[in-house]
Amino acid sequence: MKLTSFGITDVGLRRSHNEDNFYRSDESGLFLVADGMGGHAAGEVASGSAIQAIVEFFIRHAEDSSVTWPFGYDTRFSAAANALLNGVRLANQRLYNLQQERPELSGMGTTIAAIEVNKGVATMAHVGDSRVYRFRDDTFELLTSDHSWVNEQLQKNIITAEEARNHRYRNVITRALGNRLDLEIDVRLEDVKPGDTFLVCSDGLSGMVPDDAMGETVRSTKDLRECANKLVSMANEAGGHDNITVVLLRVEE
Repeated sequence: MKLTSFGITDVGLRRSHNEDNFYRSDESGLFLVADGMGGHAAGEVASGSAIQAIVEFFIRHAEDSSVTWPFGYDTRFSAAANALLNGVRLANQRLYNLQQERPELSGMGTTIAAIEVNKGVATMAHVGDSRVYRFRDDTFELLTSDHSWVNEQLQKNIITAEEARNHRYRNVITRALGNRLDLEIDVRLEDVKPGDTFLVCSDGLSGMVPDDAMGETVRSTKDLRECANKLVSMANEAGGHDNITVVLLRVEE
């Protein structure tokens, strides 16, 4: 299988600087989106440092299969999936340590939405409210579940989906990299097949554009660059309240 991808990040219409970061590599099959928080540029430091830590470990493992696993090896997953998980844990540790060393960064953190495609399997690791979607056989499906106060209330049927979309606390997340060392990371494995298109995004997109509108855009726009730019424009047309990051990847024969 061959992977093709495109990524873009936009400051939006309400923010003075961009605290999102992303990474994509068709060759390694690794794709990441991070949405930082913390103020005074700490959010940008958080998202950038997290992605750097993950990529560094992933590349190190690819170059040397005997590399030490700092957080152990989970036999349920492939070596590549373990490299992704160890990278995310290293990113969390790096952000936590940075805050101990630099008091001005105290309180910073970042979401992470990661997907690694290897040997016909997509491994997803995620923390926070950045998301991974899949478009397959005319169906657009959310593959991650937000770690947010609003989503927790939604899952308990305390609020409705419409209330969740407009809730005053919709941007409050309950889990992020950098806050604690014993962080729980959600992992999901899915088989991939030719024609699958994955969308990895920050909440600057998913918080502004309904899922059905995103899905229709992915369905009707085959060119990934054009599709990503359309999605960013849709978020800005809806108000552009946050930074917007979109990474699209397609599985081909």
